[in-house]
Amino acid sequence: MTRTPHSFDNRTGTPERPFPVTEDELERALRQTLAGRVATPRPLAADPAGAVLRQARRTGRRRTLTGLALAGVATVLVTTGVAQLGGPAGQGGTPTVVLGDPGGFSASPLPTASSPAPGKGPVRAELDLIVGPSLDTSGGERRELTGVSGVDRAQRVSDYGGWLVTSAVTPAGRTLWWVPPNGSAPQVLLAGADAVVVSPDGRQVAWRDGPYLQAAAVVGGQLLAGSRAAAPTGATPVGFAGDAILVRQPERGGVSVWRRAEGGVPGAANPDVLAVYGALPDGRVVGLVSAGTPRQPCVGLLDPARGLTPVRTGCGPALATDGLGGVSADGRWLLLNTARRSALLVDLANLGTAAANHPAGPAVAGAVAWTRDGAGLHVDATGGLVRVRPEQVLAGERPTASVLDGVAPGERPVVVGDTRS
Repeated sequence: MTRTPHSFDNRTGTPERPFPVTEDELERALRQTLAGRVATPRPLAADPAGAVLRQARRTGRRRTLTGLALAGVATVLVTTGVAQLGGPAGQGGTPTVVLGDPGGFSASPLPTASSPAPGKGPVRAELDLIVGPSLDTSGGERRELTGVSGVDRAQRVSDYGGWLVTSAVTPAGRTLWWVPPNGSAPQVLLAGADAVVVSPDGRQVAWRDGPYLQAAAVVGGQLLAGSRAAAPTGATPVGFAGDAILVRQPERGGVSVWRRAEGGVPGAANPDVLAVYGALPDGRVVGLVSAGTPRQPCVGLLDPARGLTPVRTGCGPALATDGLGGVSADGRWLLLNTARRSALLVDLANLGTAAANHPAGPAVAGAVAWTRDGAGLHVDATGGLVRVRPEQVLAGERPTASVLDGVAPGERPVVVGDTRS
């Protein structure tokens, strides 16, 4: 078959028209195409081709700037994590593994309030609540927590960073979820941990995993700058005092302090410390100590810089050693249980005096969370919500449990800890 002169296919020779096309040629072609589709012969007041091209240029510039900004943030986070992971001996180890990729997260406001499920009224309280499979915020929003069950504790994350939700202990261990603030599905951060504790601002997590105590910062739903230290079997993290982690030793061995930023292992335990309830703004820890003659459980203010040595104690009614209770954000009040299964409000400013202890209604059955205006909220054994307002307790009133709308029989809501302002 005879070829036509100067005719080439895509296998031999060179194309009749070069592939490289300049930006000016593309613009001319686009303008010709758009101009040819205009039905009216009158000149257009607008320039459709120019508008399309300008929009494309703006989009390109925005994408370039966004990519540069994200690269800068990633560089800072990775540099910080690597710097801390490569610290002193006993602090580094393998990087923390995040179970459940929180990719696609963007910090956007909460979705608008959804209507309650049929047959359920809105759950309203001064703080967020987890009721069954739902998160009900104090502002009236309701979110379904897909894949979350058996919740034991929950804590808001500072700066509207979502929520950290911890499961109760199961044969497979405990699970920690991060609930993003933008309405995305919960993400698993930890699974199979022996024990999990979250800091009051939601920015740090400590847990027990096999032979190690581990801790990490929470940034955007990921665990970064992880640390770990070998610990005796049965030692578990139970609280935070600033950046230090409080560790309960096994078999009534007391509580010790682990300063993970300094590397190494937890310090020597104070065997007289039976439980810890939280920390004061000045850094002292509020705990339950064995004191007096004969020895009995007493409330103590402990110095974490000196091995949790009590600097002040107060003994009064027989106190429960279950460790349930919480300290108000301003450090003035402690709510805990007595041995008679009722709640007691302790005025920490007057600790050690007869006027410090005040009966405060039904016993605490779960977490205690405090509102920013100074009211303590907890759930009792019946699943009712108890509000403890110190001014009313001091006036002689006794808090009672109120039934929440939307709570099914047998369900026990979980009060979500607020971040301290």
